[in-house]
Amino acid sequence: MRRSGHFSNFGFRASDSLRISVLRVSDFSLLETPAIRRYIPFVSDSLVVNEIFLSIQGESTWAGLPCVFVRLTACDLRCSYCDTAYAFGEGRRQPLAGILDEVQRLAAPFPAIRPRLPLVELTGGEPLLQPAALALLASLADARFTVLLETSGAHDISKVDARVHRIMDLKCPASGESARNCWSNLEHLKPTDELKFVISTNEDYDWARQMIAQHRLELLCPLLFSWAQPLLAGQADPSLKSLPPGHSLITRRELAERILADALPVRFQAQLHKLIWPPDQRGV
Repeated sequence: MRRSGHFSNFGFRASDSLRISVLRVSDFSLLETPAIRRYIPFVSDSLVVNEIFLSIQGESTWAGLPCVFVRLTACDLRCSYCDTAYAFGEGRRQPLAGILDEVQRLAAPFPAIRPRLPLVELTGGEPLLQPAALALLASLADARFTVLLETSGAHDISKVDARVHRIMDLKCPASGESARNCWSNLEHLKPTDELKFVISTNEDYDWARQMIAQHRLELLCPLLFSWAQPLLAGQADPSLKSLPPGHSLITRRELAERILADALPVRFQAQLHKLIWPPDQRGV
């Protein structure tokens, strides 16, 4: 989508900002500009949602458990391995109450046990680009769900409700976005959070190992080494960053063996949902 000075490029006009229903935008970093932020208060009780679905949690220490995923639209990063580029611009604005109702509907068949299942994860895209995401997270926690937030690590996590389990990336060099890491976020991590490194190359592994040693990250929270499964042809969005020159891809076996050889205090993870369903299937 070509950008201009007209708000119609964001799916609405300033004159009807209270009646927004659909938003399609290729670059949500524009939300950070003053011209757009003036209109955020009009829509603070709603979010642009790409999809909501029930599946099996495929990653993190919560892997294998039933989980309702709320995928929000928009991301201001373009990681080389991103497998959800369809969430960059596709989405429909929904009121928070409607999102909560849909989560409750999907969760209704599960027995009333504690801790409550299914889990609920807010993901994207980058959820923290939309200010109302904080209110949604708090409301889900109020409803006594176990709430997970998947975030890139490029945005401040300090305002996220303390009941939420934050799963935060540290972007490795092969992502093409390591310069966007917000290092001050490390100060806000707690033992119930998780820190994820997506490992595409041997150089990523070396960098991640160095960061763990340099910052004593194992003392903060569980550490995840997630193998970056190569994208299928239909997943490789042209806007994604290219692999840096000189990097050599690492296989999942090589990654596992290097973790063992170096006795790293990390959890190896593959994406479980991609072992169950086709790697490019949406809504799982």
